[in-house]
Amino acid sequence: MASQRPFHIGLTRDLLTSSGAPCFNPAALEELAANPSITWEWVPEDLTEVTPDIAARYDGLHVNLPRVPASAVARSDCRLKIVARNGVGYDSVDVPALAAKGIAVTNTPLAVRRPVAVATLTLLFALAGRLVDKDRLVHQGRWNDRTDYMGQGLTKRTLGIVGAGSIGQEIMRLARPFFGAMIAADPYADATKLKDLGCDLLPLDDVMARADYVVVCALLTPETRHLINASRLARMKRTAYLINVGRGPIVDEQALITHLKAKGIAGAGLDVTEIEPIANDNPLLKMDNVLITAHALCWTDECFEDIARSALKSLADYSLGKRPAHLVDASVWR
Repeated sequence: MASQRPFHIGLTRDLLTSSGAPCFNPAALEELAANPSITWEWVPEDLTEVTPDIAARYDGLHVNLPRVPASAVARSDCRLKIVARNGVGYDSVDVPALAAKGIAVTNTPLAVRRPVAVATLTLLFALAGRLVDKDRLVHQGRWNDRTDYMGQGLTKRTLGIVGAGSIGQEIMRLARPFFGAMIAADPYADATKLKDLGCDLLPLDDVMARADYVVVCALLTPETRHLINASRLARMKRTAYLINVGRGPIVDEQALITHLKAKGIAGAGLDVTEIEPIANDNPLLKMDNVLITAHALCWTDECFEDIARSALKSLADYSLGKRPAHLVDASVWR
């Protein structure tokens, strides 16, 4: 009898540090030991996009940043059966195209829930306290100018959240002791559940108008692309801040730049931008009232070990015929 072909898994190279070590605790690789028939390797190519050749080489992929388009799985020699995508967002994967081929897609929503919420508060507190301005004063020898850089207290201010899913609700849990009120916009949210978290569910335009800090943490979908546009930015208070930890294209970046230049809002904290990596000549990089991080503020040792364990367990479970957790399209398994 012929032996069963190994279940071959590829891990994309953007999960390696510059020294060539995994960016997560290597102990997470123990998840693959659940199935002795698994073989795995780091994908030799540096990828921005999964190609048909890659899909023909592996049964499973653990993907961080590379896109997985429909063209990747279009050839008849496609071997790919499952893509385990880091994080909660999966807009970089053509899920319908993969589902049409019977290919499963998983994400890791629980692993990023607390880290993204903490990253959100990091940006929020830095903006409220004018952290960068005050650091700059010390480095420039301008200690005595500090009275000109008063921060904002939060106990009488309102936090607005756009997208009240798992991450949005975790932000509410952590932020509740700091704010006077919390409001959220999400057409799919349960108002009663949010009320239990101390948050009122309102229409988006009302959230934009009433909040002192607007946090965008929705998924990127056709419905949410440029959801925060010029007209909605114009509803914000001139003293308010916009924070985006969801996906860059949810905010119309050109409209945001125009609004910031006109001092329509006090500033912004962005862990994501419309084009990543951000171009060196992007006007946002020259604005003192804008904090920008490289879509990585939530990246910590704990976060990435949890992500890796979740994604690799999904791959191992699939190889054993077990339903993996966090299927993006459950119909593939049925």
